[in-house]
Amino acid sequence: MPQVKIPPPYQGPTQGQAAVEVRGDQVGECLEDLCRQFPAFRPQLFDAAGGVHRFVTLFVNGDEIARDALATPVTEADEVEILAAIAGG
Repeated sequence: MPQVKIPPPYQGPTQGQAAVEVRGDQVGECLEDLCRQFPAFRPQLFDAAGGVHRFVTLFVNGDEIARDALATPVTEADEVEILAAIAGG
């Protein structure tokens, strides 16, 4: 199964899990499965319109993909990583 890596600031809904095995053949399917397993994760990942939040960066096997490239294919050995931008000021 593909795996989604969760950054520490987003691990609350996953009860501290840094990586979660998910089902899906595309990045979007994997993220939807993550939100199915942990419904409280959805507002951290998706905006009100259903798109990936602008403060979230996605990677597949270490390569950045566009937030709207949710149809990017993945295999069982792939790793999807969520990187959360932290703003301060």
